[in-house]
Amino acid sequence: MTDANRRPTKAERKEQARLERDELRRRIERRKRNRTIGIALVAVAATVAVVGVITASSGPAADVEAPDALLARAEAAAGEASCEPVRTVEPYGADDQAHVGSGAFPSLPDLSTYPSTPPASGPHDGSGTLPAGVYDSPPPIGLLLHSLEHGGTVVWYDPDAPPEDVRAIRDFYDRSVGEVAAGQDRVIVAPYDYEATAGAGRLPDGARMALVAWHRVRTCADPSLPVALDFTSSLSFPAALGRDYEGEAPEPGAQM
Repeated sequence: MTDANRRPTKAERKEQARLERDELRRRIERRKRNRTIGIALVAVAATVAVVGVITASSGPAADVEAPDALLARAEAAAGEASCEPVRTVEPYGADDQAHVGSGAFPSLPDLSTYPSTPPASGPHDGSGTLPAGVYDSPPPIGLLLHSLEHGGTVVWYDPDAPPEDVRAIRDFYDRSVGEVAAGQDRVIVAPYDYEATAGAGRLPDGARMALVAWHRVRTCADPSLPVALDFTSSLSFPAALGRDYEGEAPEPGAQM
């Protein structure tokens, strides 16, 4: 009879982690296929729309604040959300771009060894990247760091943050580029909750949002969509909304 209270062995934990990684990769592949289908459907819809009469309406999209208006409010919003200035994070030494799985890093190092929380560079999973999008659960950081290396950005939020603030961010970045092009195809939005990992498993004390690009971090006491857009539109590559790229990703523009 199996003891329900028995703690899993190290081998069992590794096997469970492998199964979870395999399932995530299958989900990512499905997401990529669905994205390709979605692009085709948008093209068809746009063609059909040409033969009709398009009028302004007060539908859901009309209630969404325009990106330019959000950027205009970013400075004031940063004060309201008690945001720290964007800071530059030191590299993870000589291993800043190391791939895990061989050599000095058979697996991802403990999060507490990275120069910042959340990590902004360092050893990562070289087997793939994490696609842009809105995630309901904490994604594998090893894949996410690889996306940052390619010029992506991430909006991390505390799972206990005010739902209405988080919803505004998730809804904005979850829209298709065809609906509004605000650089969201280079942005990851996800909860930061890695308590199973020893050390640095939650956002720093007092922070409910952390914005991260390669070697760049900004934390805020509260989630703020204008602040998030200000960060991602200039520190993702390519930059969005007519802004200049201000980051230093080693492989900017590579696939996410």
